[in-house]
Amino acid sequence: MSSSTDPDHFFQTNHSIAETERKSSKSKNQNGKPVRLPSKILAAIADPQCPQQAVLKNAEVIVSGAADASIIVWNVQTAERLHVLKGHARGILDLAVDPSTYDHDNIPADGIQEAVVFSAGSDREIRRWRISLEKAEQVDPESPLLFHETSVYALRFDDDGDLWTASADGTAKCLSRFQNFQPDTTIQHNDYVRAVAVEEVGGYVITAGRSEDVKVWDRGSGELIKTFDGHYEEISGLVMLQQRCVSVGIDGTVRLWDLLPETLGNAREQSKRRSERLETRDEVSSVRQEDECEHVGLTEEEERELDELMHEDN
Repeated sequence: MSSSTDPDHFFQTNHSIAETERKSSKSKNQNGKPVRLPSKILAAIADPQCPQQAVLKNAEVIVSGAADASIIVWNVQTAERLHVLKGHARGILDLAVDPSTYDHDNIPADGIQEAVVFSAGSDREIRRWRISLEKAEQVDPESPLLFHETSVYALRFDDDGDLWTASADGTAKCLSRFQNFQPDTTIQHNDYVRAVAVEEVGGYVITAGRSEDVKVWDRGSGELIKTFDGHYEEISGLVMLQQRCVSVGIDGTVRLWDLLPETLGNAREQSKRRSERLETRDEVSSVRQEDECEHVGLTEEEERELDELMHEDN
């Protein structure tokens, strides 16, 4: 066991000391042109649109989710609590308004009548709620969407109306609207995924979380295109700004990553070549195994004994 006289090391394990030193060293990097804030950053949204805010019949409402597993619909102007929704067994981790029921860019003069909100919790469930000023109810309460092994941290709709999810089980999934929100794509980030985003122009999916890096995936093939490294604590949120991705983290930094073709074009081509090499290697390995099987035959003695048995009755 090692020992130290440094007061900062008292009551710490060797592992915790090494981890502190690792973070201190990594914190000096300038990757992503970091903006440093004085405290942990738990979430980020793109101003001015708030994904949990809607206009129902000329009344602005906000939907909030809490650690006590409740979802509350508020009137912004009056601060009145309109509805309290219960359904999750554990805390609410994210909310997302279904764009097919609420289009931020095409709101009628008198607002919309109702909207559908998706909720995700640490009970691994995704539930749906139909909300209006007069009432709120759960959609199909006996059949929540259950496609993750544990907590679902984030919900994001893409431009096709499909729902992307991020989970502590180490995966991000695309739930297809046209398949009644069944998963048609699974991305293996391999550590807690706290955030997911979609870059529509290039066809990329971005994931981030406890691994401290931002991973860019090809949406069609699911191949890993590029990994951006810079944060030195868990990443808590991602925001798309055209063809750039903003990441925020527990390390108190805001970082910007360029997803333009000139940045990712070579990475995508390298990923394609790597995939082709792996396929070729697998094919060669398969052929070798087949050849080995073909060459596994009988010894001369075994062939002679078999011939004798076949001719015993003659």
